[in-house]
Amino acid sequence: MPPSMWPGNNRLAVARTVVPPARCFPLMLILPFLQIGKATVKALLIVTASALPLAGLASQQFDVSSAPGITLAVTEVGQHHGKRPLLLVHGARVSSKPSFDLPVPGGSLAADLAKRGFDVYTLDVRGYGASTRPAEMSLAPTTGAALVRTNAAVEDIDAAVDYVRRRSGGAKVALLGWATGGQWVGHYATLHSPKLSAVIMLNSLYRGTSPHPLIGRGTAMEDKQHPGAYSNAACGNYRLTDAASILGPWDRTLGEEKNRARDPAVAKAYVDAALDSDATSSQREPRSFRAPCGAMEDSFYLATGRQLWDASLITAPVLAIAGEKDFWSRPEDMQNLQADLVHSPAVRMVRIPNATHFLHLEWPARGRAQLIDEVDGFVPR
Repeated sequence: MPPSMWPGNNRLAVARTVVPPARCFPLMLILPFLQIGKATVKALLIVTASALPLAGLASQQFDVSSAPGITLAVTEVGQHHGKRPLLLVHGARVSSKPSFDLPVPGGSLAADLAKRGFDVYTLDVRGYGASTRPAEMSLAPTTGAALVRTNAAVEDIDAAVDYVRRRSGGAKVALLGWATGGQWVGHYATLHSPKLSAVIMLNSLYRGTSPHPLIGRGTAMEDKQHPGAYSNAACGNYRLTDAASILGPWDRTLGEEKNRARDPAVAKAYVDAALDSDATSSQREPRSFRAPCGAMEDSFYLATGRQLWDASLITAPVLAIAGEKDFWSRPEDMQNLQADLVHSPAVRMVRIPNATHFLHLEWPARGRAQLIDEVDGFVPR
């Protein structure tokens, strides 16, 4: 009996096993609801003729309960072994599938880590992707309070970690967060280190006062009438992002190198998956997806010297990785993080030369290969 169906597991799990459609034609088998103890499981299995040799790259999505009224999309990518679980957490704008599991070669960090023997899961925090969105996001954006702050994301990560642990026989879970996702998992680790085998922060902020040209003092994120304060008008309660805006930060970082640094197929898949992650995207012209702005407010505070969590409370191993050309994190963030990790049993800081904010989506030699090696070598076996 799989752990997701153990008696006492009171989370609703909807499981869908899917092989990327480009590789196969579907033959569908639907299993009914199963009631075992307090656990309710509904399984939808999509099996294909060509899926069998590619079973390790299939994905299985589970709907996991978080706060009342919130259902999270937690997806396992690759074959399930019940050991060495790793949960990937996206950042402020783009949800888990475009961030970590694109259906093109070199576009799925999740699949490549699964090949290293991890049980890899991805999480859509509330407000993103296939997870529940706050009711306000069904209305037009406003300049009201930013939605989905760090405390909400931490609550969702905890629900996902608990679910993954049940599927893994109680094993500790490694967390990898990209950008704001790294900030969220760091905060989470200050509260729940005993549940974790490792914490991995990729291109994330922590604390610093050095200038931040994107979201720091003097930028559009600062309230001009109240210097040092966040401007709700800068992002609103949530924001809309179209195709041009998705690639903009990546294109600007790479400049003339973009055709040498990344595969055009990965860039296209990234845009397509981001737009497809929101079922309402086709209702707007041009197509656009919704993302909450709470992550931007919290990141403004971190970029301007405020400390939202204290790394001295983390007692799990920590690996921090940053690209030399990252536009989000600063060397100061990594230095301060390392100084504060006084109770972590293992600390490793890695700065990858010539790597960018999107290093896990670029060619292997641009930092992607090193990232995978670092994660594989750091997380306990």
